[in-house]
Amino acid sequence: MNSMRHQGIGMTSQRTRDRLIRRLQEQGIHDERVLEVMRRIPRHLFVDEALAHRAYEDTALPIGYGQTISQPFIVAHMSQVLLEDGPANSVLEIGTGCGYQTAVLASLFAQVYSVERIEALHQQARERLAELEIYNVQLRYCDGIEGWPNPSYRFDRIIMTAACSEVPEALLQQLREGGMMVLPFDSGYDQTLTRFTRTRDGLEREPLEKVAFVPLLPGLD
Repeated sequence: MNSMRHQGIGMTSQRTRDRLIRRLQEQGIHDERVLEVMRRIPRHLFVDEALAHRAYEDTALPIGYGQTISQPFIVAHMSQVLLEDGPANSVLEIGTGCGYQTAVLASLFAQVYSVERIEALHQQARERLAELEIYNVQLRYCDGIEGWPNPSYRFDRIIMTAACSEVPEALLQQLREGGMMVLPFDSGYDQTLTRFTRTRDGLEREPLEKVAFVPLLPGLD
């Protein structure tokens, strides 16, 4: 492992990361577990080398294939929401992307399961997570609309990093009773980050804030 590369220099240094953490705190990220993970994980390793100097700006960046690495505030906010409402061990992530959100989740939860429909991104994420010696993650190249490939699995939390106008039935089936799902919900006019909690009587829905994500697409690329 190249520790200097992970620590970063110049615009990817720890000092630069600390500035990002201060901005996140100013925007309402208060969970110290999330802030510490965001401070520690080298976001610059998850973007193209030409964009590494922008890795700790609070903005989304392109990662190819029409996809983006989410804005740090959104990563932190979604992670913070997932930690609410009591203990949780297992998380299913729909949309691995470059693997940055996955790495954050892996530092906060015992077991992370993540699916990605674009094979090149799936392979890149696998390599990056291995380089960072993150081993409590299971990755699959598959259609996220179908959920985790083993339909018998049930998860405490589900996070989706693509917008949908209807929650896929497979994901509803794989969410435990009492579990929480966080995703960008597309009304047709705008997108709202929304928390769904599964109760004995069905789903409780709570809108959180306006967001902008790529759409959830079916099939494989």
